[in-house]
Amino acid sequence: MAKEEITPSEWQIMEVLWESSTPLTSAEVYKRMQRNVGMSQRMVRVLMNRLNQKDILGYTVDEHDARVYHYYVRKPREECVKEKSRRFVDSYFSGSGTNAMMALLQSFDLTDEQIKELEEILEKSRGNKAESPNKKG
Repeated sequence: MAKEEITPSEWQIMEVLWESSTPLTSAEVYKRMQRNVGMSQRMVRVLMNRLNQKDILGYTVDEHDARVYHYYVRKPREECVKEKSRRFVDSYFSGSGTNAMMALLQSFDLTDEQIKELEEILEKSRGNKAESPNKKG
């Protein structure tokens, strides 16, 4: 079964939870999002439930009020970004990481510092390739 993708609205909720060092209730997430997003508290609860069903969030029941759930992150941001990136490359570049990278690099003016950082990433990738020759790219 294919993994379900995180929708843009769900991603906004995840940003709040990834930034938090402790579990949050849906009301706490809503308060933190309220300034930036026009989403109702009910919609926040619905989306958090979907994220739980996708196994991206987990929850514990409040020990004083069984109606209150404290949500915590099960899937780190880095893992979600990798999955989203892979889907993007598969959808728009027929799975070619090289073509995706070329398109992105040609779309931006990079500073010398950014170029150096990319070179370091490429060197690291070369090292990983030597360890795992079956990677798709």
